[in-house]
Amino acid sequence: MQDDKNLSEIEIENQKIIQNKELSIWEALIPVLALIGMLAYNVYVFGDDALSGSNQFILLLGGAVAAIVGFKNKVSYERMIEEVAENIKSTAGAILILLMVGALAGTWLVSGIIPSMIYYGLQILNPTIFLVACLIICAVISVATGSSWTTSATVGIALIGIGEALGISLGMTAGAVLSGAYFGDKMSPMSDTTNLAPAMAGTDLFTHIRYMAYTTVPTFIVTIIFFIILGFTQTTTGDANTQQMLSDINKAFNITPWLFLVPVLVVVLIIKKTPPLIALLAGTILGGAFALIFQPHVVAQISGVEELSFESAYKGIMQSITVETSVATDNEVLKDLFTAGGMKKMLGTVWLILLAMVFGGVMDAIGALAKISSFMLGLFDSVFGLFASTVGTCIGLNFTASDQYLAIVVPGKMYAQAYKDKGLAPENLSRTLEDSGTVTSVLIPWNTCGAYHSGVLGVPVIDYAFYAMFNWLSPFTTLLFAAFRIKIKQLASK
Repeated sequence: MQDDKNLSEIEIENQKIIQNKELSIWEALIPVLALIGMLAYNVYVFGDDALSGSNQFILLLGGAVAAIVGFKNKVSYERMIEEVAENIKSTAGAILILLMVGALAGTWLVSGIIPSMIYYGLQILNPTIFLVACLIICAVISVATGSSWTTSATVGIALIGIGEALGISLGMTAGAVLSGAYFGDKMSPMSDTTNLAPAMAGTDLFTHIRYMAYTTVPTFIVTIIFFIILGFTQTTTGDANTQQMLSDINKAFNITPWLFLVPVLVVVLIIKKTPPLIALLAGTILGGAFALIFQPHVVAQISGVEELSFESAYKGIMQSITVETSVATDNEVLKDLFTAGGMKKMLGTVWLILLAMVFGGVMDAIGALAKISSFMLGLFDSVFGLFASTVGTCIGLNFTASDQYLAIVVPGKMYAQAYKDKGLAPENLSRTLEDSGTVTSVLIPWNTCGAYHSGVLGVPVIDYAFYAMFNWLSPFTTLLFAAFRIKIKQLASK
């Protein structure tokens, strides 16, 4: 979820939906089809390196195609730039949080927090139960915090490290982390999207949560079973070197449970509704302080000195916050785990988000988003068709607008009256918005959520997409319920 932006700051509920009667549905689809074609070829040419920069430029070219369509339909350049600016403005909080996550990961490495999590995790978790444990741990944390972003940036990073040490595919681990994180993202009353969806549909928060449980709980149970089965298929390639790995972690860091005070404090701050940016900043500063207290030899190594002085301590901590830092080890597996990219590592993801907002802003300005949504609304006349149209629109907007909030707001406004006309209670719409808009955002590499989680966990979207079962199964579950008229509540007046 792009949940760490402040709704009151970006006034998302007042998001305007731009109509353009001059635009035909085929013209509205031209930029989308062009983008799909260009991205497909670009990924074919560059493979996993496509996100290093070329995909970002393709998004800009997609925006240029949309602009040409807009010029043909009498949309001014100024109007397009204004919408792009509004879109970029709406991501300011997300970008700052992304940079702060890079900083936090750096200080949590040099302080020994992440190595301690890996150290104790290796002793508790084994490959058989690891994936389902990831799923449940992240679900609990995200329900408590209301934030998939915070869950990914804290326990998610540590679990990725433990999984790598155990020899488990990073894609599997990331899929389990995100499946659990988005369960809480949907069901927590503190989640932004959980509050936004009922506001758009016209129902109240707790009615929405209760009604959403009908589709969310079965989907989560299926996901648990999936990861239990997947766990039994894992070979124990990581177990043979566990003792050596534990010894090497101990050599490099002073391992102590006291280090867990920092992540616990960050989670408590989030639960207490402290703005995530402030909570992550606090975690970063405390991580730096704990590095000086518990790991002065590591800070000295990063600074390139034998003994710490005030200047070298400052230099070491600032380097861990801002640029890539590595802690020396002879263990080949631990070399990757003992490396953090700092804020600099997140710049590629920031670049991706900014250019995705360019494409989405131009598409909004020329009226293409509204045209595609209206077209989808008119495709079906049945109740199932209405649900299918809502799901398709949410996923399509996650793809084209690259923004999870718009994937909830635009369909919410477009379809509210249609659900009333069919005699359907508004919680049907709010549930469908979450089942398709909230959870699928993380499956699209250039969506702000996909870019964020991929950047934080260090795992490409294409590697974890299949294993994020909860996320891609949720839209199918809501359509299954609609097809068989399971828990489809009617308006009282009907």
